[in-house]
Amino acid sequence: MTSVGESRSDEAGPVAAGSRPDEVGPSAPGPQVPAGESAPAWPAGGYSGPWPPADASAQGAYLVPPYQLPEPDRLTRLVNRIQARSPRWAAPVAALACMAGAVGYTLFADPAHSAPDAAPSCILKLTTGLDCPGCGGTRAFWYLLHGDLPAAARHHLMFVFAVPFLLYIYLAWTGRQVFGWRLPQLEITPKMIGIFLAAWAVFTVLRNLPWAPFDYLYV
Repeated sequence: MTSVGESRSDEAGPVAAGSRPDEVGPSAPGPQVPAGESAPAWPAGGYSGPWPPADASAQGAYLVPPYQLPEPDRLTRLVNRIQARSPRWAAPVAALACMAGAVGYTLFADPAHSAPDAAPSCILKLTTGLDCPGCGGTRAFWYLLHGDLPAAARHHLMFVFAVPFLLYIYLAWTGRQVFGWRLPQLEITPKMIGIFLAAWAVFTVLRNLPWAPFDYLYV
């Protein structure tokens, strides 16, 4: 990508009068801004006259309009204002409060000892008898809170696998936000997300197979 003031010799040819820059082919070399001079600024209200403008031809430069971001909606502006006025520790504390709520609900509901059709329940499980991708996750969380790792893995292996990574991501982010720690950050790339979702899909299929050893994962 070429910025204003750089050569366009490998991208576009000279602009003919009355044409726009997107109508120019990539064959001939383009003009350059003379040394020590800068390209004229794009008019605030846009340009609607003949192309190229006379002043641009005199300096041998293209006028490149700046990219204008769309106006954010009211909710986005509100969130941005709150974020700008909030202390650095507010977001980690809010995330910690959400996790504490999940822990409290799991301990109170005691899903490991509730009936299979107790509310809230999985609609797919009730109607088809098959485990959905999330079936057993709350019970796995309950067993993790009680230190029973084998039972947790039996109820939802993918959840147990993901928990250490999620905890580390939270600790590294909180340490940097609140205390200025420089812990290595886990880079979650689209490729990693795709691999995890594919493994989760395979796990969902395997746990519904009625043969050993896969039936051990059926909950």
